[in-house]
Amino acid sequence: MSKSEIVFGLHSVQALLKSAPQRVLELYCLQGRGDQRLQKLLKIAEAEGMSVQTMGRAKLDALSEGENHQGVVARCRPGEVHDEAFLLRLLESLGHTPLLLVLDGVTDPHNLGACLRSAEAAGVDAVIAPKDKSAGLSPVARKVASGAAEVLPFVPVTNLARTLKKLQDAGVWLVGAAGEADATLYQADLKGPIALVMGAEGEGLRRLTRETCDYLIKIPMAGSVSSLNVSVAAGVCLFEAVRQRSL
Repeated sequence: MSKSEIVFGLHSVQALLKSAPQRVLELYCLQGRGDQRLQKLLKIAEAEGMSVQTMGRAKLDALSEGENHQGVVARCRPGEVHDEAFLLRLLESLGHTPLLLVLDGVTDPHNLGACLRSAEAAGVDAVIAPKDKSAGLSPVARKVASGAAEVLPFVPVTNLARTLKKLQDAGVWLVGAAGEADATLYQADLKGPIALVMGAEGEGLRRLTRETCDYLIKIPMAGSVSSLNVSVAAGVCLFEAVRQRSL
């Protein structure tokens, strides 16, 4: 039997209730909390015929492992597991120019969640990451993603270099973000089918990943700070692609 998952936070649970209510096994809310934001979520649950259990803060804290649950926790069936085959089918089925985000070894679940949130807002079709030495879709990542993890496909792959080659074979250009690049983000053409490839916190792109990219870009930095947080950098690059595609 598949292990259940924990999802917490107002945005994440509400997105789950809207996108996949059949996954929810149990819904818990903080005893005595009755503000408008929670009431909106509870109305959605009621419309789906779900019962809600109230709990004290200590029990909710235990379920969310001490993270900020905002007074609501859901225990649910695991979501669909996406893989490389799913990704290739997705590319074939799209009716628009693909925009993908690749995270090469992002290990901090907060950064992963923030990247997912920016990616979903930018209209990214899928986020790809290696299975090993990377953050997965943990409850913390889902919470930080503010609902994006429930609607945006996240694709963990066994061999990132192989997946990148298959994306190239499918006509997707790989655009790597690297501080040593000659071209800036604003000099690049991001209107075509692209996968933006972002490196790990502090270390950047791994050598093989960098060599596989079709071209590299950098974000021009005016201050004394040498680099941006990966989620901030991903947001800057993705929305430049969005800007170019809207022209």
